[in-house]
Formats: sequence, structure tokens, C-alpha cells
Amino acid sequence: MPEGTAPNRLDKFISRHLLHEISRAKVVRLIRSGAILVNGRVVKSSTIIGPKDKIEIILPEETEHDRDYQQTVVPPPRIIFEDPHIVIVDKPPGLAVHHGAGRQSGTLMDVMLKDRPEMKGIGQAGRWGIVHRLDRDTSGVMVVGKTDEAYRGLCLKFKEHAIHRIYRAIVRGKPTMENGVISLPIGRHVRDRKKVSIVTAKARSAITRWLVTQRLGPLTLLQLRPETGRTHQIRVHLASSGLPILGDPVYGRLNKNDKNVSPIVKQCVKLITRQALHASLLGLTHPVTGEYLEFESPLPLDMQAVIRAAQMALSSQ
Repeated sequence: MPEGTAPNRLDKFISRHLLHEISRAKVVRLIRSGAILVNGRVVKSSTIIGPKDKIEIILPEETEHDRDYQQTVVPPPRIIFEDPHIVIVDKPPGLAVHHGAGRQSGTLMDVMLKDRPEMKGIGQAGRWGIVHRLDRDTSGVMVVGKTDEAYRGLCLKFKEHAIHRIYRAIVRGKPTMENGVISLPIGRHVRDRKKVSIVTAKARSAITRWLVTQRLGPLTLLQLRPETGRTHQIRVHLASSGLPILGDPVYGRLNKNDKNVSPIVKQCVKLITRQALHASLLGLTHPVTGEYLEFESPLPLDMQAVIRAAQMALSSQ
């Protein structure tokens, strides 16, 4: 911060002097996601800063595709790979994959169709080209089919569980082991049809393998490999095992009045506005060329912010 500058709220100073072309609301979202640090620490928008404070801004790399959709509320997906048959995208949190439940626009499918109108007619109406999905607030790597041949081949590979997928999640709790397997059949909840549960009248087998990659006190970063692809599988499996995903509004809702909840958890949950779940790797045999391909997506900024905050909180204890 320049010498002689009067103390000011962080969000006001950023939007007025550093990122004046970005709305204050977006600046607040950047601060909450951990993209703006003060003296190397994650802070609140209301933090008062002075001349001696060092402000660091970490903005995602802008692409030509990003600029085409910069007016959208949710950032556009990043194109990782594309050929005449498939597209590999890095889906941001908040972006629904396809139409449904009253949502008829603004989805990943709509973004894909804008520059690829030939995809219309591939697969199911309202889901053109979509062969699998991530929950709206789950981020990460996905594959989309552009041709009938690729679509059919991808659908078969998912049906045969021939797609290699790795997820990362920040969970509340301390696993007693370093790795394990959760094998719990799941299905629609017997009373709440919008939820998936192990309490169900029609259970389907579901298997998730997990591995601890980082312990963060009352939080843990896990690597997960689902062997099946049931709806909400990872979220339900972890919650049912006593390791709910941080920020999950459905299966991991936090009771902030619970005196047993760690202050670190209470601090970190404020930094994320969704479930801390990210599809980090996708490996597949190309449905047309037969070549094995593997794609990765880095941990998003909001999850990075949670990890940094937990580390700093632990180091100060």
C-alpha cells in the first residue's frame, strides 16, 4: 500500500485503487475465496489496512474464452483440451452442467453450444453432449462429447467404469487411518426425495476409495477415487462415515452454535461458499482414436484459501 494513504477498508481500497474496473461485490468474492491476501494472510473484506500493509492479489489467468463470457455471474469453464470429437473442460463452482429443475439456460451445455452449434442433437435434449455431470457447486475436470461416435463411446466407458477419476475434498474430522474404502449402498432418501442417503428403499452399490493427503488439525484433505458413479456418492459416503465435506449445505451442514466445533473449522467455513469438493483428474481412452489421455485441474482458490487459513491457525497455536 502506498505511503501516505489513509487507512481504509480492504474491499473499498481494492475496488477504488487497484481493481477499479471490477465491481466491489466481485472484489468481496475474491477476498472470500483467498485470492486477495494482506501480509500473506487470508482476511475479511472489512479489515482496515494501512500504509505498511502488503496486499497480494492472485487473479486466475484470463483466456480469450473468459473474455467472451466475462459478463456472466459464474466464471466460464476453462478449455483444457479439444479435438473434433471431445472437449475437456475445467468447470468452475456454481455452474450447472445441464438443463433441469426449472433451469433452461446458463449451463455448461449452453456455453459449449455457443461456439459449437454442431453439438445440438448429440445425446439427450437439454443435455446435448453431456455424458456425465458434476454437482453445480463441485468444481473440476469434465469431458463432453462433440460427435455421435464420441458420445456413444464415452457413455459406454462410464457405464463400464472405465474412466479414471480422482477427486479432492476438505472434510471435517480426523480419519483414524491413512486410507480406506467406503462401501455403502445408497439411493434416494425414503422421505426427502431431493437427497441421497444410505437410508433408502432402493439401494444401489457404491464404492469410494480414500487417501489422506494432508492433515490440518480438525480438517483433513482427502484424495478420493469413486469406483461407481452414483449421484452425490462422495458427499453421502463421507458424511455417513463421520467426515462431512466442509461447506456442504446438504450433507455437512455445520451447527455454528455447537460449542464442540473447533474455532479453526468455524474460521475456515467462512472462506468457502460451497462444498469443498473438486474433480482434480480425469483419465480416459479416447473414444475414437483409442489413445489414453489424462487431464488435471489445480485445486481452486477457495479450497487453497481454506488450507492456508488452517495451516496458519495451527502454526499460531
